[in-house]
Amino acid sequence: MSDTIKVAVIGAAGRMGSQVCRAVAEAPDLELVATFDQGDDLADLGGADVVVEFSVPDASPANVAHCVDRGVHVVVGTTGWDDRRLAAVRDQLAERPTVGVLIAPNFAIGAILMMRFAQQAARFYESAEVIELHHPAKVDAPSGTAARTAGLIAAARAEAGLGAVPDATTQDPEGTRGGRLDGIPVHSVRLRGLVAHQEVLLGGEGEMLTLRHDSFDRTSFMPGVLAGVRGVAAHPGLTVGLEHYLGLDD
Repeated sequence: MSDTIKVAVIGAAGRMGSQVCRAVAEAPDLELVATFDQGDDLADLGGADVVVEFSVPDASPANVAHCVDRGVHVVVGTTGWDDRRLAAVRDQLAERPTVGVLIAPNFAIGAILMMRFAQQAARFYESAEVIELHHPAKVDAPSGTAARTAGLIAAARAEAGLGAVPDATTQDPEGTRGGRLDGIPVHSVRLRGLVAHQEVLLGGEGEMLTLRHDSFDRTSFMPGVLAGVRGVAAHPGLTVGLEHYLGLDD
């Protein structure tokens, strides 16, 4: 790629996509060359070097596949990427070994640090629960960040030899204890006035550690999105989590 990275945005009319368009347009080393939204023909993606994809879970896999098929790097903020969908991207990238795809559950630097701190702390505490809080227009639950956090906590607990989190509940016909991801209780709140927030509660005898991150405005995600745009070409293949671009690998 040239010194100026040409960027296209899929989902440009959405809450996150429109913010990404502004951030890209204002960055001196980036050029916004195309915007797409629901129903638009992606075609050659406007000649972009990198596509930022913020659509909806049902549309995102096809959008990413379109980009990879054309040899264009992709930075994905859409949630809903389960193991099956990730495997399909890996299979496609095997035919395009120079293409990079970043799928990030969260682009806020503070949220990434919260997930990493939770992973580090999880092995020291018998109990762990995740509470994620978002605006009521969010279509999926739990959030991608909560799912990623639960997975990291569960892996750290397993490595430390911890068993299941203690919970004597045997009667909960309405599911008020929330869901479980990898054995970690996760609770989703949808409330007017919120943007994106998460708490991780870690408990042991006589103490509790609370890790919380709050995004009060979608501008908080833009430094991470731009870091992804600038770094994706140097990371061919599939990367899950922006932390791998930020020097936070174990």
